[in-house]
Amino acid sequence: MVRREDADAVRRGRPWSLPLEDRVLLVATYWRTNLTLRQLAPLFGISKSAANRIINQLGPILALQPRKRFCKDAVLIVDGTLVPTRDHTVAEQSKNYRYSTNHQVVIDADTRLIVVVGRPLPGNRADCKAWEESGAKAAVGNTTTIADGGYPGTGLVMPHRRRKGEELSAWKEADNKSHKQVRARVEHAFARMKSWKILRDCRLKGDGVYHAMRGIARLHNLTLAG
Repeated sequence: MVRREDADAVRRGRPWSLPLEDRVLLVATYWRTNLTLRQLAPLFGISKSAANRIINQLGPILALQPRKRFCKDAVLIVDGTLVPTRDHTVAEQSKNYRYSTNHQVVIDADTRLIVVVGRPLPGNRADCKAWEESGAKAAVGNTTTIADGGYPGTGLVMPHRRRKGEELSAWKEADNKSHKQVRARVEHAFARMKSWKILRDCRLKGDGVYHAMRGIARLHNLTLAG
């Protein structure tokens, strides 16, 4: 897939010291283990600067592209997750008391594949704001989307809220239970993505965390698709 996207095209200048397969493996290893470049480079017999160039070149190519079309009866699920990031120019202290970025992730409720990853925003940004500002809302369009109670005023399908001093009716309780069971699928996706250790403490600067998040989303989809 990466080769079809012209990642191995012959260009002017010094050729890569590793074949494309090893370069892809290097990037995946970096995302999975979160080793420093000083630790990672000797495993592939290259210099630290060469490893850094490979990650910067292949990271955006491996990144998941947002789906542009959805079936009429498609149901999506959105939620935000925090990724601790050392680049404080793109992060802010959040509820986990660490400098983090907020990533809005949308999955298909049926296939459980990730279809959209919004641009990262500072970790102190509320999900209802991040939903629109990250570009996730524009990517989804009018497709039916489920969310938790942190998205008021967005038009998303949220659970029924209980007012003070009142009890929910039986049908609303049953509706909330069904909503919670379906929405849990996005939490399962986060759990699988966070097994990639770079999402626990990202040292990449600028758009690096965005490319890593989308790249891991693509690898997650390839794993589910078999």
